[in-house]
Amino acid sequence: MATAIAPITGILRRALVLDLSTAFGFGTTFGYLWWYGYHLPRVRARDEYYNRLEQERAAGQA
Repeated sequence: MATAIAPITGILRRALVLDLSTAFGFGTTFGYLWWYGYHLPRVRARDEYYNRLEQERAAGQA
């Protein structure tokens, strides 16, 4: 007896591949945006601040 509904073959696999590739794509993209757009500039600013403090301290001792 034939059913009126086609069997669900491959749909779940395609959905899983789409979900995983979307998740990895967005995760990688936003990870790069956070790292290069927020983290590295903040680390650079912090390092410049402490370098300036160290130079002022060294100049005060000399």
